[in-house]
Amino acid sequence: MSTVSAPPAGSALTWSLRGRGPEDIRLVAGGGRITPEAAWGGSTGAGVRVCVVDTGVERDHPAIGTVDGSYVAVKDGDGVRIEETDTGDTCGHGTACAGIIRRAAPDCELYSVRVLGERFSGTGDVLLAGLRWAVEQRFDVINLSLSTTRSRFVDELRVLADEAYFGRTVVVASAHNTPVESFPWRFSSVVSVGSHEEDAPDLYLYNPSPPVEFFAPGQNVTVPWLGGTTIRTTGNSFATPFITGLCARVMSKHPNLTPFQVKTMLYLSAANVRTDNRGDS
Repeated sequence: MSTVSAPPAGSALTWSLRGRGPEDIRLVAGGGRITPEAAWGGSTGAGVRVCVVDTGVERDHPAIGTVDGSYVAVKDGDGVRIEETDTGDTCGHGTACAGIIRRAAPDCELYSVRVLGERFSGTGDVLLAGLRWAVEQRFDVINLSLSTTRSRFVDELRVLADEAYFGRTVVVASAHNTPVESFPWRFSSVVSVGSHEEDAPDLYLYNPSPPVEFFAPGQNVTVPWLGGTTIRTTGNSFATPFITGLCARVMSKHPNLTPFQVKTMLYLSAANVRTDNRGDS
């Protein structure tokens, strides 16, 4: 078992790692050594199906390439249904997330479900419908760089997150960019992600003071955008797909892992976690 000292009063880490660095959150984990090389070294994400639930993904973007399937949640008088679409992205956010995933796991299968419209407009029932569909398709990893503050959706979101967890789908969810209550990143059944300030494009850290579990590059990062372009931007949204890509690589190298096992691999491979092998024979 690992032992973690409580952080000093007033220094709890929450939505992003600001004003502190890896040296401030060093941890010692009991058990055998798990390195990034052992966890995903040599893996490109091949054979792993990743779904981006967001604003859509621009097809044929040079930083993304093939999108294996594009869908949209359509709301009408009969409710919300999921349809195939070729409309791409409405505002760039989903394209940015897909590009980061592609960079981290270049050979994964990439799918998109559009649940947000222009200017990030959307409703909780549309988000639920898109996520429910993605869970029912049994994608290996679902990227959710979004959340809702509406408490009336919490119970249904929790049920979907648990269904994904027990169905061996890893849901990677972005923490809100401000310290407010939002979901589903607050659920223990998902992999929750915030951003750090380090100038290290491949650095990710485990957070000893959850609910955010991991910090990844997401501040002042270059991401794909509409029209085949790129921009520089900041947000937990863009740290999340980096972790999604790592999950895809882990699952490609070690097929049939459960979400719990994937999360454990990420924990033991984080840059600020040192393993203590004194109990090994």
